Amino acid sequence: MVYPVARDFLIAALVLTLTQVGSVASADEVRAGDVETFGTAGKELKVLGGGREAELFSRAGAGCLTHMWFGGDWKGYLRTRIRIYVDGEKTAAIDMELGLGVGIGFEDTAAPWGITRMGKTGNHSGVYNTFRVPFGNGIRVTAQLANDVKENPDFWWIIRGSTHLPVAIAGVRLPDNARLHLYKQENYSAQPLEEFDLCNTTRPGALYLVTIAGQSHGNLNFLEAQMRAYLNGVKEPLMLSSGLEDYFLGTYYFQRGKYYTPVAGVTHLDPKDNSFSAYRFHDDDPIFCKSGIRLTCRCGEKAGEKQFGNPKPTTYTTYAWVYEW
Repeated sequence: MVYPVARDFLIAALVLTLTQVGSVASADEVRAGDVETFGTAGKELKVLGGGREAELFSRAGAGCLTHMWFGGDWKGYLRTRIRIYVDGEKTAAIDMELGLGVGIGFEDTAAPWGITRMGKTGNHSGVYNTFRVPFGNGIRVTAQLANDVKENPDFWWIIRGSTHLPVAIAGVRLPDNARLHLYKQENYSAQPLEEFDLCNTTRPGALYLVTIAGQSHGNLNFLEAQMRAYLNGVKEPLMLSSGLEDYFLGTYYFQRGKYYTPVAGVTHLDPKDNSFSAYRFHDDDPIFCKSGIRLTCRCGEKAGEKQFGNPKPTTYTTYAWVYEW
């Protein structure tokens, strides 16, 4: 016999579980018969020569990208620029280096590794992601070699998506007009104890993913930094970590080396030259805002009169992925 309270608890638990599984919607919202899958693939094509921005895929109408994979083997592969133009944009809201787009800095060759949302399976090749990139009236995906790559290498790609797919964060369906934006700082030189922005937007939204590549000119004390989120225009931050390494779920300056988990990972670590790169997802650990988010990092840390270590100037490249509506 199942008592009413226990029965209600089981039903609530089942509903909660179902609403937390990725990008889902009720049967009343989307029916399988309404969903159309689209995509393309390129096989061993020479489309990148001459420094041109090559169009890999375009589609009119509404939908959502669900998968991208890229293959190739040349020096500078991970610095290949991928751009996603949504709804007729002239300047792509998503403009990423292939490597740092999945959290890989310093062209680290470690492979294979992978999680549901992204990974790298070869050397240099096999970078993929399953980010949900919604669009309303059209989308274009392009690729362009890094400026110092002069060859015309063979290139492979897969791009896929579907219509009528909702996007959810922690089981919360985002509005239909939600769009994914990439905010960047590239090769930013921060002074000791300087607090600098990863993104600063005044629109409602949800933080999705953060990737950082950092290299100090002296030591690893810049990892003492606490990540901060200033939500909805407030002056006092929500403290997201007690140190930069534990924002990425690490400890003691990543003492056990690289790791890759569904929530966070370290893709590069070299204590000899004081460099690291890492990723941190917020799809199951949501950070929502009603009127904007300013996300910051600090080059080292100080609390009151106490300074943690002796941080040195540090160069950062940071990507902050935010759904906005």
